[in-house]
Amino acid sequence: MKTEMKKYSDTYNVAGYVETTFEPVQEAFVANFADGLEAGAGFCVYKGGKLVIDLIGGIKDRRGDTPWEINTVVPVFSTTKAVAAIVIAWLVEQDRVDYEQTVASLWPEFSAHGKGDLTIAQVLSHQAGLSGITEPMQAEDWFDWDEICACLAAQKPIWPPGTRSGYHPLSFGFLAGEIARRADAQNRTLGTILREDICAQENIDFHLGTPQSEHDRIAALHKPRALSDFGEINPATKAAFLQKWSSPGGRGATAWREAEFAGANGHGTAKSLARLMRLALDGHIGTTRYFSETTLDALLKERISGPDLVLPFNLSFAAGLMRNTPNHFYGPNAETLGHSGWGGSCAFADRKAGVTCAYVMNKQSHSLLGDARPLRLIDVLYKCL
Repeated sequence: MKTEMKKYSDTYNVAGYVETTFEPVQEAFVANFADGLEAGAGFCVYKGGKLVIDLIGGIKDRRGDTPWEINTVVPVFSTTKAVAAIVIAWLVEQDRVDYEQTVASLWPEFSAHGKGDLTIAQVLSHQAGLSGITEPMQAEDWFDWDEICACLAAQKPIWPPGTRSGYHPLSFGFLAGEIARRADAQNRTLGTILREDICAQENIDFHLGTPQSEHDRIAALHKPRALSDFGEINPATKAAFLQKWSSPGGRGATAWREAEFAGANGHGTAKSLARLMRLALDGHIGTTRYFSETTLDALLKERISGPDLVLPFNLSFAAGLMRNTPNHFYGPNAETLGHSGWGGSCAFADRKAGVTCAYVMNKQSHSLLGDARPLRLIDVLYKCL
C-alpha cells in the first residue's frame, strides 16, 4: 500500500507520512532538528502490520547541500545485531540449527580452551568470553573472515564462558556469521541469506555487505565529538573497544561498506529495519509467515541478565536481541526486544503493543545506549498509542 508523502518542515527538510493521532511524533521529530541534535535522520513505526509513521529529514552529506531522501541509507552499527539474530532464527525455523546445540557441533575448532559446551544461544547472548581479539593484530585483519574466525575459535575466553554477559561489539558478527554459514545448506554467508531469503522476497532495502552500486545513497556520518563512558575498564572492555586493533581500519570506506560485519555494518533505512523487526513481533512480513510460535518463543526467551562486563549497564539478552528490562530504552513494556547501535540508531519489536519501530541517523552521539533523540520520539509515540 502506497502512502502519500507530505512536507512537514521546509527549514529542516522534514517529510513523510504520519497517520492521524500520531502528529505529536512528527512534532518531536522536527524538534530534534530545531534543537540542533540532528544532521539527517529517519523514524518509522508499524502498528499491527500497518505503516503509521514514516519520517525523514535533514541532510545526508557533511556540507549540508544534499537533502536526506526516502531512499537514503545509513550504517546502523550494532542495530545490525537484531537483523543477524533474525537470520539465525530463520535457520532455526528451517531446522538447520537449534539454539540449544553447541557451537562446536557445527564448528569443531571452536571447542578450544573450554568453549566446547557453549550453545548457540549463549554465544548470541554475549556469553562466549570473546568480546574482542586478545592477541595483537592489525586493524585491517578484520577484513579477513577466515583469519578472524580462526582467531576466535582458538582464543582462550576472557572470562569463564557461560557465566556472565560481556558485550561483543564486533566479534559477535563473526561468531553469528560463521554459525550461519556452517548451518546453511549452501554455506552462504549471513548477509547472502538475508538478501536472498528475506530482503529480496519482500523488497526490503537493508544490506549486509553493501554493494558499490548502492554507495551513492549512503549518508555521510558526523562522528561524535566526545568519548563514550565505558565505566570501569576491565580486560573484557579493553579487548572489545580499547585496543589499537579493536575495530576495522586501514582499508577505506568502500571496503568497510562491502564487508560483512554482521554485528556492526548493516546499511538501511528506518523503514527497512521496522519491517524486518516484524519478524520478532509475530513472525510475519506482510502476509508471509516466516517464523512459527515455537521459533519466536526460542528467539525471544531471556538467556542471561545482570551487570554486563563490557557495557556499564545491567542488561538482559535474548538470542541476539536486547530485552527492554531493566532499562526501558524501547518504550514502557518490559518484554519489548530490540537493539541499539553506536551513535544512536535503534530498532525494536513490542509484542504487547503490536508495534515495530526504528530510528536511524547520521549525526552520531557518544551515548552507548539510550540516546536522547530516539527516547524523545519513543516517549511521544507511546503517549499517542
